[in-house]
Amino acid sequence: MRLIPILTAILVSVALYFVVLDRETLLDFARDTPLAGSESSPVTQTELAEAAVPETEDVTRDLVRVVVQSSQAEEVESAVTLRGRTEAARQVTVSAETTGAVISEPLLAGSFVERDDLLCQLDPGTRESALAEARARLSEAQGRVPEAQATVAEAEARIREAEINVNAARRLSEGGFASETRLIGAEATLESAQAARQRAASGVTSAEAGIEAAQAAVAAAERQMQQLSVTAPFAGVLETETAELGSLLQPGATCATIIQLDPVKMVGFVTEADVGRVTVGAPAMIRLLTGTSTVTGQVTFVSRSADDATRTFRVEVTVPNADLAISDGQTAEILVQSEGRDAHLIPQSALTLNDEGDIGVRTIDGDNITRFMPVTLIRDTPDGVWVADLPDRADVIVVGQEYVVDGVEVLPTYTEAKG
Repeated sequence: MRLIPILTAILVSVALYFVVLDRETLLDFARDTPLAGSESSPVTQTELAEAAVPETEDVTRDLVRVVVQSSQAEEVESAVTLRGRTEAARQVTVSAETTGAVISEPLLAGSFVERDDLLCQLDPGTRESALAEARARLSEAQGRVPEAQATVAEAEARIREAEINVNAARRLSEGGFASETRLIGAEATLESAQAARQRAASGVTSAEAGIEAAQAAVAAAERQMQQLSVTAPFAGVLETETAELGSLLQPGATCATIIQLDPVKMVGFVTEADVGRVTVGAPAMIRLLTGTSTVTGQVTFVSRSADDATRTFRVEVTVPNADLAISDGQTAEILVQSEGRDAHLIPQSALTLNDEGDIGVRTIDGDNITRFMPVTLIRDTPDGVWVADLPDRADVIVVGQEYVVDGVEVLPTYTEAKG
């Protein structure tokens, strides 16, 4: 009585084994077993479909499917990107040249000043008296010159008179009408007159020298008076307040610091590889880190000497800044325009790396064989990236490039380029 349940359990276990663990064997057994009353098993629709597929489609089914974009090279403007900062076109610390107490009200930092505007006025003290004294001595020296010149004229008149007497005495002495002693006396008088003229000429020279000395003293006194007014050397913005009222300034003491921000300089550093692409006069576009709208300028300086530490070259771009919106020391990204290059616009996702870590793209040739080609990134745009170093026409894999290697035949599907 117990044998039937045991056999039933065994059959159920075997059936469950084939259903759960070895279903393929069960299905094969079912296909190979003919139905009752039939001589052969019918051919299924799947078998008919597989028999109708040509052998070439079996090969195609094994190829990796990729999406390919046919790209034609276009000439695009190239730019050298630099990281840098803004820098004032001029910055100077205005100092006092003489000693004096400040008697002018201070100007606040941030104030705009024009050239020659007064920054610090110093107390003149006794300098005005010294100037007046120097001018008086100049007038006195100038008055001595006519007196010395009159003395010279008088000496010359005596010389002419002595010459006449000498000539008359010589003729009388030769005719025997005058003694030789008279001739000697006339000659002595002439020599005395000539000596007097020399002394008078020396007096004129001394008077003229006195004038020059007095003029130098006046100039020095006037210079001392000018140094009492400390003025702006150029138009700019006060970076610091001017010296406080009543403070005593010594020679070299700071009155104020002025910076010129119009125009403003953008300073960046270019690598050895790109320095040849940056030229003086090239247009440049600058983006500030603060989010201010981009500004444009021109390259005004490219250093001929590399920095010893970084081996980079200094580049300066001059930018108009009439509204003083750009400050000194801001971080900036500088794009310097260079000669155009032939490039392809491809999706950024099409970029890949080879085993050496080089960035590039995978392309296919006429036989649909893949090939890795390194590229140079030129510019990033919303429509994709511009890359160089590809042939004029290239079939670039834009989907599926990560699943193939060089020399593999693929099944491409072509798509149109964007932009």
